[in-house]
Amino acid sequence: MRLYGGLMISRDREFDIVLFGATGFVGELTAAHLATHAPSGTRIALAGRNEHKLQDVRADLPAAAREWDLVTADSGDPASLRAMAERTKVVITTVGPYASYGLPLVEACADAGTDYVDLTGEVLFHRDAIDGFDERANATGARIVPSCGYDSVPSDIGVFVLADAVRAAGDGELGDTTTYASLKGGVSGGTIASMMGQVDAIKADKERRKVVTDKFGLSPDRAAEPAGEWKDSAAVREDGEIGAWTAPFVMATYNTRVVRRSNALSAHSYGRSFRYREVMKTGRGINGRLTGYAVAGGLGAALGAMNVGFLRPLVKKVVPAPGTGPSEKARNEGFFKMDIRTTTTTGRKWHSVVSAQGDPGYAATCVMLGEAGLALALQRDDLPLPEGRQGGLLTPATALGMPYVERLRARGFVIEAEPLA
Repeated sequence: MRLYGGLMISRDREFDIVLFGATGFVGELTAAHLATHAPSGTRIALAGRNEHKLQDVRADLPAAAREWDLVTADSGDPASLRAMAERTKVVITTVGPYASYGLPLVEACADAGTDYVDLTGEVLFHRDAIDGFDERANATGARIVPSCGYDSVPSDIGVFVLADAVRAAGDGELGDTTTYASLKGGVSGGTIASMMGQVDAIKADKERRKVVTDKFGLSPDRAAEPAGEWKDSAAVREDGEIGAWTAPFVMATYNTRVVRRSNALSAHSYGRSFRYREVMKTGRGINGRLTGYAVAGGLGAALGAMNVGFLRPLVKKVVPAPGTGPSEKARNEGFFKMDIRTTTTTGRKWHSVVSAQGDPGYAATCVMLGEAGLALALQRDDLPLPEGRQGGLLTPATALGMPYVERLRARGFVIEAEPLA
């Protein structure tokens, strides 16, 4: 038993990890990762609404998973979520869109003192979770860590590693910092569903729109943030820093908020003059320029179609349905690389790289998600916490830190930082 904010919360649980949403596409991939890489003796259970489907998933997993327990729980049944949370140290959830299905589980974990990780890229859900449950989770010691997939681990961990290396070298703090994203991978049907839900929310409520467009929409104290932060980049331009063309990056409006929250939670350890943006690298010369305009045009068309009711069926026809995904061959052929460049307050140029083989939204994401859950379950006492906190709504960088970096490196991720010549 441990005392958290006057509450006695036991960390002695039946399971180390419960994977909720195990019958979904990413859920099954995450289960396979855990079955392959979790150390022997790790107590894992699969959870979802339908026990028969859970049995089918378990039967298809590597032999290490054959004895895993099954837990029946439903996002629409708060009592089942509470019962699930109370049985485990960590809940990993792939059940989205999180704005529709996620908050009751966050509440259950916050109340039970249970750690939590998810895949969200939804500003509104993340903000609602902070406002509703940060204080309660901090009181019980629950570490609630959204966005432990491609949204937003590579960005968040990449900037964290960069700031740490710059600080260790005595080169001051981070100043103007840009992430250049390169990737090959499919579009997640779940991501599209989340985007549509957010579009509907901001159309219905102007105050919700302000949250989404606020550059510090996830920060703990908007008034404490430094002035002069960059706007989200919507331009196609030739970037002299990398000698290539860039276009808007689809996840920049979410990832940048997560990175700024990490800076704020860590007492602005990245720097008070830290400014951050993300763009997509599209290549050199005329082909890079044309690709950049194609990317920008495609994003604009997609967002426009989501805003027009009668065009939505067209969007749904050209993207995977939620719960489905690309073939194994396509997943294996995907990749991502985040090249993060900064000029420090001493004037020196540095960069960090986070990259991995595998479709970023599926193959690489299940590794990031699974390893986040394993870090919390098996290395909790070695993980960082922001000063003055014992839990709450955290970020991958502030909740998992260097032990998580080492776990990802052990799974083949490249994560490094060095000065530029």
